[in-house]
Amino acid sequence: MARPVIISCAVTGGSGEAPKKSQHVPVTPEQIANECIAAAKAGANITHIHVREPSTGNGSMELKYYREVVDRIRQSKVDVLINLTTGTGGMYVPSKEDPSRAGPGSNITTPEARVAHILELKPDICSLDVATMNMANTVFMNTPSHLEQMATMIASAGVKPELEVFDHGHLRLAADMVKRGLIKSPPLFQMCLGIAWGAPADTETMTLMRSQLPAGAVWAAFGISRYEFPMAAQAVILGGHVRVGLEDNLYIAQGKLSPGNAPLVERAVQIIEAVGERRATNAETRQMLGI
Repeated sequence: MARPVIISCAVTGGSGEAPKKSQHVPVTPEQIANECIAAAKAGANITHIHVREPSTGNGSMELKYYREVVDRIRQSKVDVLINLTTGTGGMYVPSKEDPSRAGPGSNITTPEARVAHILELKPDICSLDVATMNMANTVFMNTPSHLEQMATMIASAGVKPELEVFDHGHLRLAADMVKRGLIKSPPLFQMCLGIAWGAPADTETMTLMRSQLPAGAVWAAFGISRYEFPMAAQAVILGGHVRVGLEDNLYIAQGKLSPGNAPLVERAVQIIEAVGERRATNAETRQMLGI
């Protein structure tokens, strides 16, 4: 029988550059919610959500924007699992004058601030980035103690954490958190591949990381930019689930911007079926994730 494959759609991300590169990247809460609804209708089981400051397009942590997006999705009655990011608030840029202090571009904040919208809105899922790494000219910083605090607060809200891992060492740290009981079973892992300077988007890396997952883990993977669709196919072949969306890739074909998230989801459905599997139902998704 064909295996049910979960599709997650990351509809916007938090990079301030993306809206400058494509007019189709949603910015306002209404636009973001509409893209989530369209992605769900196209076949996405999960929508992964960042919010942006409408006046600038930059990533935001404002609760009011998250609330509006979530309310709009819930009021639409579309059946989709909501996944809110907790990644915002982890960027550190050292000051040129005093590297021990944060300089312009930093948004580093407390674990409590990073999960405040999770505790308030109680989505089905939220990301938990198990990563400290160089990212462009910044450091994406998530210390083990901060991760433990965030995991504890997420669990208290009854929300499923999605463990985002950008390299092999991140996976080892996440697996240790599972072993110590900080993450409830079954753990959900998302392999984020092709991001500088993390793990590359290739078959060897995905296979290695899959081999290091704790027993019973549910996992998905994605590649950024031109690696989005090849890594989606590879994840399906290796027994995982897939993520697509404008957060990771702006193009539906070489040189052709995707007019939204729905075409990317539709392509994911085509890839899954071409490999001989099928899109999971939302009921199956909830069962597999223990939600």
